[in-house]
Formats: sequence, structure tokens, C-alpha cells
Amino acid sequence: MSISGRAKLAGVIGWPVAHSLSPRLHGFWLAAHGIDGAYVPLAVARQDFARVVAALRKAGFTGMNVTVPHKQAAFAISETVDDAAKASGAVNLLLFRDGRIEGRNTDAAGLAASLGEALGKTAVAGKDVAILGAGGAARAAVLALTTMGARNIRLVARNRQRAEALGQKLFDWNDAKALEGVALLINTTSAGMEGQSALDVNLDALPVTAVVSDVVYNPLDTALLIAARARGHRTVDGLGMLMHQAAPAFEAFYGTRPQVTPALRAELKKALRHG
Repeated sequence: MSISGRAKLAGVIGWPVAHSLSPRLHGFWLAAHGIDGAYVPLAVARQDFARVVAALRKAGFTGMNVTVPHKQAAFAISETVDDAAKASGAVNLLLFRDGRIEGRNTDAAGLAASLGEALGKTAVAGKDVAILGAGGAARAAVLALTTMGARNIRLVARNRQRAEALGQKLFDWNDAKALEGVALLINTTSAGMEGQSALDVNLDALPVTAVVSDVVYNPLDTALLIAARARGHRTVDGLGMLMHQAAPAFEAFYGTRPQVTPALRAELKKALRHG
């Protein structure tokens, strides 16, 4: 679909960003709704982030999605932030409005919607859950699981300082007790992502009734999910979170609320299969 000189412009900033399905996702919705707009991926190093954002504002972009490793930097440069961003300390959506930078976090709502869709909205209510990692995605996961009524949230992390800032019970990475008795284990690290190192975690102590989820969606079948299914666990991939967190961003960029549909999932799975 061609665009005009009046096209609404948005995109995603990350480092790296080539793995991102967001351009394919937003492109699907742009075509479906016949919107005059474009969504572009931008690979931006940490030291260039603030300057690039400033340039995009001047270039007339409506806003940008933000992915690893910039979510906390995006929070820092936002002049106003929503409640979800305040609670998580991370921003994955920047909007340029009325000469100001507005920061939002749609990751938490996206994860809650994905888990609710796959498992039911009360799946973790009153239960113990474990989160691998302590970065921006972990912050969103803490918020999502809290809103879903989780009883206790355990953080399993190597970076103790970052984990302590999230205010949850901490476990060292190799502590088998971290996974005992939990109903859900969710990986929020980038380990296992295309081009990243493998996730090194021992599942032996995890109850067979526990669900295993991964926020990584490229590859869709991460080594963690494959290992979990081999042990008999139910699994939830990262595609649901990606789609559900993107819907409010698309609406903010282009003025139309899109739907998360089986056709969209099929389109994204096809993109993953063909690289």
C-alpha cells in the first residue's frame, strides 16, 4: 500500500531491532484498515537513543514503540507517564503530543491479556508465580501478575540490585527452591531470543502442573518452551503479549483500535517461519 505526504509515521526503536515483528504486525493492521501511514524499525544504540527520539519528533512522527534495551531510558526522557509506566519504571510507548513526550507502558496489560486469553483471567489468582529476570519486561510482569491476583511473586535474577528495586522476594538464579510450588514460570529475559545466548535454567524443581511462559517470540518455540513441553508443562508463547500490547499503541499512533485475531497470529507465525 502506498503512502502520501500526509501519512502518519511511527515505528519501533531497539538494539538490535531486525528480529522485531512489530513492523509486520502494524503493517497488517495498516493494510486491514486502509490507513495512510507507515511503521518503521530503527536500530539505535544506547548512546544515541535520546538524540534519535528528538530527531523523530522534529521529523513529524506521531510516536515510537520502544524495545530492549531502551525502556528505562524512555521512561527517563518522558515528560509525562501513565500509571502503568510509573508502576513498572519502564516505557514501551512514546507519543509526541503538543510539544511534549508522553510515556506509556502497554506491556503489563498486554501480558495480562495474553495470559488471560490462554489460561483464563483467574489462572494465577491466589497462587505463587516465578519470574526470570529483573529488567523492563520483568517490571511489566510484576504489574501484570499483581493485577491478576497472584499471591506471591518470586524474582529469579542474576542482577540482585535491579531485582531488589522491584520489591519482590528474591532468589538466586541457581536456587532450586525458587521454582518449588509455583503455578506459573515466566521468562522475561532476552535469553533464548534469536541472536542471543541460550537461557540457562534448571526446571527440575518446577511442579508438572505449572504453566511455563516466555515473552520471547522470535523464535516462537524457544528452548525453554520446548524443554517445558517435554516435561509435560502447558506453555504460553510470547506472540500473545506482542499482539495485545501493540493494539493500544496502534490506536495512539493512527487513531483506530485494531483487533487481535487468529488471522493476525497466522500472519506473524508465517513471518517467523520465513525469517
